[in-house]
Amino acid sequence: MLKIRLQRIGKKKQAHFRVAVMEHTKKPQGQYLELLGTYDPHAKAFKADRERIEYWMSKGAQISPTVNNLMVNHKVWDRPKMESWKPKKKKEEAK
Repeated sequence: MLKIRLQRIGKKKQAHFRVAVMEHTKKPQGQYLELLGTYDPHAKAFKADRERIEYWMSKGAQISPTVNNLMVNHKVWDRPKMESWKPKKKKEEAK
């Protein structure tokens, strides 16, 4: 299955991300099929090719919740946000 997800690049403490299409079994730092955009969290700059993302989604690629939420936050498209993580449930202490 193909996934559209973030791939971290950049130096230590200077994170920079690529938005890439890759097989879900590949390592996140591994080889990608196509580069679709970039994200710089320090400058809060997000660039993505909407047409190519929609093309890959029409071919069956799944978008990661983080990439979807970035696209919603930066007004690239109007779709609902996805839940990207769940907080851990705290264990209740025995009384």
